[in-house]
Amino acid sequence: MPISLEGKLVVALSSRALFDFEEENRVFEGSDDAAYMALQLERLELPARRGVAFPLVKKLLAFNGGGEHRVEVVILSRNDPVSGLRVFRSAEAAGLSLERGVFTRGRPPYHYLAPLGAHLFLSAFEEDVRGALTAGFPSARVYPQSFVDADRHPDEVRIAFDGDAVLFSDEAECVFQAGGLSAFQAHEVSHAGRPLPDGPFKPLLAALHRLQAAARQAPMRIRTALVTARSAPAHERAVRTLMEWNIAVDEALFLGGLPKGPFLQEFQPDFFFDDQAGHCESAAAAGPTGHVVSGVANG
Repeated sequence: MPISLEGKLVVALSSRALFDFEEENRVFEGSDDAAYMALQLERLELPARRGVAFPLVKKLLAFNGGGEHRVEVVILSRNDPVSGLRVFRSAEAAGLSLERGVFTRGRPPYHYLAPLGAHLFLSAFEEDVRGALTAGFPSARVYPQSFVDADRHPDEVRIAFDGDAVLFSDEAECVFQAGGLSAFQAHEVSHAGRPLPDGPFKPLLAALHRLQAAARQAPMRIRTALVTARSAPAHERAVRTLMEWNIAVDEALFLGGLPKGPFLQEFQPDFFFDDQAGHCESAAAAGPTGHVVSGVANG
């Protein structure tokens, strides 16, 4: 019988998302790929330090157990195959069970998301993130400088999402950009009964919901949060949209424009996704952060 990833949560990520290869990347940017390859080969037996997505990957892989294989993590990287050796060696040293990788030596790798059926793509390279989002895959540019603590809340994977342009489309954000807060609130109140169109990360939230339902006996739990600048009365449409999707989040923070960073420091996410760079910079001090380069306000 052929091997299939159908029914599994599939996470694809670049080597710089999983491990801290920032020093090696500076060599690449300052020289060429030959120098980068030589350095990676020289450091083959030196395990790389944990990167921004390491806690998320470690915890998601904990859902594989008891004879079940529910989560597949695939390295999808612009690295060359030789440098890929160090990625797999580092994963083995860190106790991560990774089997699959695609290494394209400088070419965009996101085209391989379709045959993988990926639910998430994380990369430090913005062009690849944009390409993946355009192709319809949840994707974010990781902030390598994010605070990382893989040991906190070890039995729970915590993922937080912004609302507009992330879980939901940027329809309402467009109204805000064009007419300001009063126009936005009036629009959302008048459309409270109409679900918001899907955003780029709705498929990931749905996949996490399915994983949690299928793995009730797993040693890991999933805790999700909606962290949005919306406030009453515009909160109602967001809540009703989640109800329409039949997907529950554990926490909903309607902050009315307050900085998200301090609230995320209390939630302690293993990953937070937002479409606005300013929110991402604030959030990076609280935990791993990804910029969803999508929507009218993604700068």
